[in-house]
Amino acid sequence: MNRFIGSSVRLESSTRWVLLGVPMDWTSSRVPGSRFGPRAIREQSYYLEVYSPSLDGSLAEVPFFDLGDLFLPSGDVRGALELVEKVVSRQLERGRRVALLGGEHLVSYGAISAYARAFGGLSVVHFDAHCDLRSSFGGRRESHASVMRMCLEDLPEVRVFQIGVRSGPREEWDYARSHPRVLQVELDGVDGLVESLVGLPVYVSVDVDVLDPAFAPGTGTPEAGGLSSRELLGLLYKLSGLEVVGFDLVEVCPMADVNHVTSAVAAKIVRECLILWGRWDR
Repeated sequence: MNRFIGSSVRLESSTRWVLLGVPMDWTSSRVPGSRFGPRAIREQSYYLEVYSPSLDGSLAEVPFFDLGDLFLPSGDVRGALELVEKVVSRQLERGRRVALLGGEHLVSYGAISAYARAFGGLSVVHFDAHCDLRSSFGGRRESHASVMRMCLEDLPEVRVFQIGVRSGPREEWDYARSHPRVLQVELDGVDGLVESLVGLPVYVSVDVDVLDPAFAPGTGTPEAGGLSSRELLGLLYKLSGLEVVGFDLVEVCPMADVNHVTSAVAAKIVRECLILWGRWDR
């Protein structure tokens, strides 16, 4: 297995972050294939430098280890989510933080569940084209289209702040506007959001379809009118001073990609996030 560029060769006592792939796309509703996302992101990471000029930092300064991909119980959605939660919880108990590579967005539920139990009052900053607030999709509650609704219903202390959302049925938008623990944030409101989250535990969830399809064609449910890759990176940089305790990047679908563009963008986002929140000097 190719590990993400810059990974330590072994898990050590000094390891602060671990990278974990969750190759699941069993509830994908349009274009399947995000189960191949973790592998594609790792492969494209080797075309990056470990140094980020934007952050003046390097992965060499981040004590992280790529654990590889979880071996999932085939077709067992609930079992897979429980496994993700169990593995993430185990890493948190050992003082490490976890960066998750999807896979469909539903995999975030397992990680957020583990974090919510480890950190009281968890805030989720959710970058996405879609609200992901459906009560169910295709006749089932456990869906990539309902992952944030599941978090809100099952994890009563979690708050969700959505950035970049631009698609969903009226019912989802009404739910978001009326729910006391959901806030949809316009781009000019991100600075205020950051100020309100200082000192609190934050989990960042990035669905790559928050980007416009011109920048990320390789995703299961592309939606026009999205962010540029530069805009998304700029927004993530604004979160640099927050206590980000975990993050994920999901919904990269190599089967729908063009010239590996989306996987390459995703790899860069992961590199920047690891440097942002993982350096020893933080």
